[in-house]
Amino acid sequence: MKMKIFKYNVVLIGCQMNVSDAERIKGILEDMGLVNSNERNEADVVIVTTCGVRQHAEDRIYGIIPRIKKHNPKSIIVLTGCLSKRQDVINRLNKHVDIWLNAKDMANLSQLLFEKLPTLKPQPKNIESLKNYLSLQPKYTSKYSAYVPIGNGCNNWCTYCVVPKARGSEAYRAPEEILNEVRGLIKNNYKEITLIAQNVDSYNFIDESNNSTSFATLLQQVDDLEGEYWLRFSTNHPKDISNDLVQVIKNGKRICPHIHLPVQSGDDEILKAMNRNYTKEEYLRLVDTIRINLDAELPATITTDIIVGYPQESLDQFNNTAQLMREVSFDMVYISQYSPRPNTASYNLNDNVTTEEKKRREDELTEILKTTNSANNRKYIGKNIRVLIIGNKKGYIIARTNTGKNVKIKIDNELNSKQIIGEFANVTIIDAESYKLYGKIIKSQ
Repeated sequence: MKMKIFKYNVVLIGCQMNVSDAERIKGILEDMGLVNSNERNEADVVIVTTCGVRQHAEDRIYGIIPRIKKHNPKSIIVLTGCLSKRQDVINRLNKHVDIWLNAKDMANLSQLLFEKLPTLKPQPKNIESLKNYLSLQPKYTSKYSAYVPIGNGCNNWCTYCVVPKARGSEAYRAPEEILNEVRGLIKNNYKEITLIAQNVDSYNFIDESNNSTSFATLLQQVDDLEGEYWLRFSTNHPKDISNDLVQVIKNGKRICPHIHLPVQSGDDEILKAMNRNYTKEEYLRLVDTIRINLDAELPATITTDIIVGYPQESLDQFNNTAQLMREVSFDMVYISQYSPRPNTASYNLNDNVTTEEKKRREDELTEILKTTNSANNRKYIGKNIRVLIIGNKKGYIIARTNTGKNVKIKIDNELNSKQIIGEFANVTIIDAESYKLYGKIIKSQ
């Protein structure tokens, strides 16, 4: 009798940590013999990774999950991510969700699924090696670019943020475990490796001999590994970036000159209300330090996050944020309208900035961003730079610079664009506009 082949599908919502978590879940499922399916309505197991940072992200699951169950009632739905522990979400979706999986309990997924589908016959695992779910072997989504989590959780308790409640306190992987994962990626010819955590800068692993490893030291150790690859990291907290870290980036052989530096607001009173633990001037001094040390023929890329319409944010306070944007000249800003989130300190504050005003403030900052991004991009015109080919679309090869900028390259009949995806190439930048560069591949003589 032919055994049934079980299929799984992953619905991915949220940040790069959710991407990484999903890859580890895929590793578990494929160890159990399940195969990936692009059709969630045909899958036996559907994994939904959730995000509770914004209401819009949360609202998506209230539509997606009932639809899956309606069209595929026999499917086992597993909900994980930042909403997996929220009681109001559990009450609302409990009749549709079969397994509620906190990220830290991911190693138990095999047993939980076996209880629902006994014919899966999960392979035995060494439970000792699965105490930290980040130790699980991932099934990487990409063949050339990978996230490597160095830790999970956050201790900062910013007043608007769900992460400390949803993911718990900071917990970090041992340096050697991280290095081994990176070595495996290098061996498999990965070209872009990104170390991730909610706050990479607070990484501080203390071993059994009471020796500590900082993030600056860890980044140096990874950069010392031989191979042809770019090394990135995200995300940072301005209060925790050290001079040692800046120097490691400056002297690195493979570390990309791109720092994501969330500011959230340019007003000191709002920053204090958010519990960010730095001032506007301290942030600007850090930007100066980065510029002095990392700017070269082309400037380092600095990107950020900003929240508009935080409770009680006045027009003058918003204008301070707009002014900071002009001063820093960010390459990219991820702007979000304040959204009250359950289980956060700001949840019960008077959300007094109207939706219309939040949208107006977002639009104003977006216009500033277009100006600064375009000006920064024009500095690339005429430069010969190295890029990583990441795809093709509508007659163009899509590439990325080590500073994180997208480059569109007109497809040449002599090039097989699919064959060079995941490879480095040298290009001349021939034009630039907001959010993109245009390049031409420099052909070997």
